[in-house]
Amino acid sequence: MLLDADFQLINEEFYADSVTPEQHDLLLEDGWRHFGPHFFRYNLGIYDNEIRLVLPLRIRIEDFRLSKSQRRVLRRNVDTEVKVSQVSLGEETLDLFERHKRRFKHGAPASIYDFLAHDSEPVEVFELQVRRQGRLLAASFFDVGAISISSIYGIFDPEETTGSLGIFTMLKEIEYASTTGRSLYYHGYAYEGSSFYDYKKRFSALEMFDWNGRWLPFDNR
Repeated sequence: MLLDADFQLINEEFYADSVTPEQHDLLLEDGWRHFGPHFFRYNLGIYDNEIRLVLPLRIRIEDFRLSKSQRRVLRRNVDTEVKVSQVSLGEETLDLFERHKRRFKHGAPASIYDFLAHDSEPVEVFELQVRRQGRLLAASFFDVGAISISSIYGIFDPEETTGSLGIFTMLKEIEYASTTGRSLYYHGYAYEGSSFYDYKKRFSALEMFDWNGRWLPFDNR
């Protein structure tokens, strides 16, 4: 990629045992994310042996509208039960994580604790579970601020190939944000150009952080 002469490299981190919901909103607003107590932000990454600009993304809940394909995802999973609760990380969830990570040919995470704290989280974190006839098909983890929620990580059964369960859990997180009165849904980083993370760009009401304090409308056409 070509960088402007005024481009400023950002690669920052800190650790915190606790932040308030309002503080967490401000951190998300400025491009920060966290895994457990580790908070971080960076504006350049390496993907497919290329240096890429990192794109923090978020959705404005009041303007969000389902696409035709997202409506199909909801219909395909109409027979599932969805539950949101405090993170428990039982054996069933840990087993699902181990099966999920087999999808990755390269860079598979070593542990679910790469993304979640072993003990207490610095912010309130929830687990969303998707079941069919009692069987755990998918789970996702997200934290909540005063006006926002932020997706942390999602896992699903790799043998369930027809339900687009990764997208389904994201749609249910957006629904949770709406029903609890949050106005923003942060769903992580993507890259400039084509990458594995392009599914994050396929949502309406999408905004991108420009690393200069501004969130701008994102057009994925």
